Amino acid sequence: MLSTQPYKGARDFYPEDKRIQKYMFNVLRSVVEQYGYEEYDSPILESLDLFKAKSGEEIVNEQTYNFVDRGGRAVAIRPEMTPSVSRMVAGRRQESAYPLRWYSIPNLWRYERPQKGRLREHWQLNVDVFGIDNEHAELELIQVADSIFRNFGATPDQYAIKVNSRKFVDYLFMDFFKLNKEAANKVIKLVDRMHKLEAIKFESSLREIVAESKLESVVADEIMEILKDKNLEYLPLPLRSHESLSGVMSLMKHLENAGITNCFFDISLMRGFDYYTDIVFEVFDTNPENSRSIMGGGRYDGLVGLFGVDPVATVGFGLGDVTLLDFLKVHGLLPKIEVETDAYLVVLGNNFTYANEVASELRKQTVNVAIDSSGKKVGSLIKTALKKEIPYVIFVGDNEAASKKIVLRRLADSSESEETVSAAAKLILESEI
Repeated sequence: MLSTQPYKGARDFYPEDKRIQKYMFNVLRSVVEQYGYEEYDSPILESLDLFKAKSGEEIVNEQTYNFVDRGGRAVAIRPEMTPSVSRMVAGRRQESAYPLRWYSIPNLWRYERPQKGRLREHWQLNVDVFGIDNEHAELELIQVADSIFRNFGATPDQYAIKVNSRKFVDYLFMDFFKLNKEAANKVIKLVDRMHKLEAIKFESSLREIVAESKLESVVADEIMEILKDKNLEYLPLPLRSHESLSGVMSLMKHLENAGITNCFFDISLMRGFDYYTDIVFEVFDTNPENSRSIMGGGRYDGLVGLFGVDPVATVGFGLGDVTLLDFLKVHGLLPKIEVETDAYLVVLGNNFTYANEVASELRKQTVNVAIDSSGKKVGSLIKTALKKEIPYVIFVGDNEAASKKIVLRRLADSSESEETVSAAAKLILESEI
């Protein structure tokens, strides 16, 4: 017997689920377009080489759905959008008018263990600005992210914006702690997963990397101590004065001037992708029941240049629909989403022709109408409308066909009146305001 369950780690979207998704996407599109961003998309299948080049070994070897097609080409279902959008920008590198402000909400797939806030299949808002080589780009992207949460009704105490610099992170591990590049990358990946690991597991893994690098064990102690100092003023002077942090401090000053006061420096913020080149940021839920990163991004200036064209300064972020929905639910920010159908038109007797005329006229006046000509008993049809949460039922019978009117029933209070089609449309539309 075939199972009724969807593929593991994926979801069915019944109409009530799709309404919620549509609400979320409408808010996201509205906010990013206020900042001048334009929507784009790309194929769900890409060359596997695209992700091998920059997404990182973990994504390609462990999380990518990939196969060889009938033409012998190694292809992958996109696990993220950044390589694809970089390819598209490179394809029009010379003819585009910079800065480019682009966004998309694609369907993405990663083969990983499904867990709270993380599935194998999800949708993700991607927002990227190309062609701005200073921290004004990061400022704008964080303002966009902040506006998104505010437009969903969130208050600044419900989320925290954390900032760091990958230039600083590279200096910290390779110059200050003298790790080689391979070991530093291992530590970055480890710290990126630190909040998911038990403290003893994190410490043992860190000590193992340090030992492999033939450094003294005290280096692991010093790294763990540094990671505790989240604020800039507590860092040792050689770290605090590093040039990469001047951009972070300038950005945070700009954010403060823009009225964003819930932004903090966090030395443990790494972002696991290999392509980040400077400032990185994440938004965290402050609710203890959902204490996790909701979205993140940063600067990745080198990715467009990978396609054989001149590099383009780039900053972007991604916000997944799963983590966003969890955030809205835990903070009670998800409104009741009304059904799209305004009225359920019931055909009584042999009056389908007039009923169809009524429905056509109502639709011209922007009322969404579903017709039921099943001939079931009135009580059963009303129950159907109630179950579908449709607010109005319209009856069309012999009397209505003769008088060219309709009977309009409001299901919330069972009130009923005889109306012209135009008057009924007005009543229905006014009740939605």
